[in-house]
Amino acid sequence: MQRTNPVTGEPSALGSGASPAVPTTLDVVRASDLPYADFLQHYLRANRPVVIDNAVTAWPALRKWTPHYFKQNFGQHPVQVSYTKRMTFADFADAVLASSEQSPGPYLFRLFFHEHLPELLPDLIPQNVYGFPLRHISPLMPERWRRPDGFLKLLMGGPGSKFPVMHYDLEHAHAQITEIYGEKEYYLFPPEDTPYLYPSPVQPNLSQIDQPHKPDLQRFPRVAQASPHHTVLKPGQMIFIPMGWWHAARPLSISISVCTAILDRSNWPGFVHDVCDNNTPQGRPFKRLLKRSYLQSAGAVMHAMENLQTTAPNLARALVFPAKLAPISAEVSPEPSARPLNIRIPTA
Repeated sequence: MQRTNPVTGEPSALGSGASPAVPTTLDVVRASDLPYADFLQHYLRANRPVVIDNAVTAWPALRKWTPHYFKQNFGQHPVQVSYTKRMTFADFADAVLASSEQSPGPYLFRLFFHEHLPELLPDLIPQNVYGFPLRHISPLMPERWRRPDGFLKLLMGGPGSKFPVMHYDLEHAHAQITEIYGEKEYYLFPPEDTPYLYPSPVQPNLSQIDQPHKPDLQRFPRVAQASPHHTVLKPGQMIFIPMGWWHAARPLSISISVCTAILDRSNWPGFVHDVCDNNTPQGRPFKRLLKRSYLQSAGAVMHAMENLQTTAPNLARALVFPAKLAPISAEVSPEPSARPLNIRIPTA
């Protein structure tokens, strides 16, 4: 008897005599039931994914953003639709509208608001408190990673399109993605599933599995031992993807969403390791040592400032500088989308 995938309803590939594991449905928690401190404790610092319902309700983007809106207002603006291809927003919007499973259109994932379209920032106020970038805001961060907006960027595509490959984010980043328009399906796999996900021998954070929603078990038999997690994100919802979690997304309809990165004590050691060992040219050990020493010292200072704000909030407010050096929530930090930032995205 032929088996079917319980999520997609499509036949499972059984060349290896196995079938993909039944995906675990991600927790969905209402924002009204999830104080920010609980989010930090039970999800972010537990490295546990979650979907938060009604994470944003007041964003003008929820009422305005469609492919037609972008075509009408930013039609001649050039957008990067892959690492090598650019096109006008009008042509991209037309391709999104025409996208289908049989003829997929491009997927936008390289548009950073502050650098490329700051005109859209007022549509994302007030900020999503669960996407607060934390240590990215600190003035102690080196310039390359000092991003009060959390590298806020736009994601857009139509049915059949997808992010180029299943992956986990580099630099041990936590990610949050908020859906604005349409629906998008996500598959996540925990870090311990890495041996079953066929990492690329060239770039280990990329998987060779091109369709995690219906993996080819003849090509990738070990994926049957993995433990997929699944959800479909709807407008106003956000998904939190912890560091090291493999993930892939595909629009089920025309989909528009925004993404930010989060950096705090939970992923700081991995961040330091990655940026010192992977981003520093080999053969320059002294430079690597200096960078590591600075980041470790900066992390210790931020940790102390964070603890002071948590354990002695009145003293921290009186001193002022703890929140300046290491803000712990959106309540103590200026709204990063309220104005364009004088920043550039490193693209090398």
